[in-house]
Amino acid sequence: MKTFGALTLKRGTFSGDNDFFSWWEGDPMPEKRNVTILLLNALGDPVVVWKVRNAFPTKVTSTDLNATNNEVAVESIELAHEGIRIEN
Repeated sequence: MKTFGALTLKRGTFSGDNDFFSWWEGDPMPEKRNVTILLLNALGDPVVVWKVRNAFPTKVTSTDLNATNNEVAVESIELAHEGIRIEN
């Protein structure tokens, strides 16, 4: 029987972009979605494409909001999924 580990995605926090949290707050549970992840080159062209099947968030975290630190605000989402494949 196959098992799949959790997939963690991280990104910088941007004003007005609450997609991670909106997905997490699904009622009563977050919906499963197919997710596409792109690795882009300097020209913005896809180099590697990952296709994640039936993913749903199991954990969402944001920055520590510590005013004494001089760090970039990063948020992360941990996804459970039913398979991943790579397209080149």
